[in-house]
Amino acid sequence: MPTIRANGLDIGYDEAGSGPPLVLLHGAGTPGQQTFDALLPPLAAAFHVLMPDARGHGRTRWNVNDGFEAGWLVDDALAFVDALGVSAFHLVGHSMGGMTALELATRVPTRLLTLVLISIVPDREPRASVAARLLDADRVARDEPGWMASMARTHDPVQGEGAWRRLLRAVADDVMTQPLLSPAELHAIDPPTLVACGDRDPLVPVAQAHALSRSVRDGRLLVAPGAGHDVVHQRADVVGAALTAFYRSTAPVADGRADAFAGVQEVRS
Repeated sequence: MPTIRANGLDIGYDEAGSGPPLVLLHGAGTPGQQTFDALLPPLAAAFHVLMPDARGHGRTRWNVNDGFEAGWLVDDALAFVDALGVSAFHLVGHSMGGMTALELATRVPTRLLTLVLISIVPDREPRASVAARLLDADRVARDEPGWMASMARTHDPVQGEGAWRRLLRAVADDVMTQPLLSPAELHAIDPPTLVACGDRDPLVPVAQAHALSRSVRDGRLLVAPGAGHDVVHQRADVVGAALTAFYRSTAPVADGRADAFAGVQEVRS
């Protein structure tokens, strides 16, 4: 379980496999290994998978009382890949990590070989209202004791006792206030992009996911039947098969983007 210094943080991360770099960004409250464990075997067979813990999560120490903003997570993710010497890479984000991935793609679209956005859309509502309810710590303690215990085991040893409560509140507050991406910013995202959601996700209406897939330049849409927000676990079979097909079909484009980015870097150097 290595760590690397980036953007003033000691970022904890996990890695697996070999091949082109693939960065996986997890959702709120749940680190990468837990978020993506159902998809990790096939991904690690084809990619060098990198899973950083977001600030305030797991091994990346950060007191969320000092602030927690979506833009900072983008800064952290970019600093993470830079510290590892990763230039162009594939990117996957789930929920909170999906918003980080989406905003990162608006900043450095040419560095992304492909983009996968799972259980996230840029619209404020109903995402903010539902997140405020689902991330309420008292509700979690009452209705989801298993998740509460898992978060306490994961975050509290590094972040301090009761950190999971502060973390959920900080994430929910940020969703309420984070800047929204403009249509022009979304249209500037040009790597092959897969938008995936469950058809029963209360935070991500299918119509909004469809709109996002049409807003980027080269978008595709996956709607997994019978799944809610945790579509990665609830329909791992559907999501895993879709990812395999997506990466296979976009390989020529991704290879071309990698070559083009390397050429630009050579000219600049």
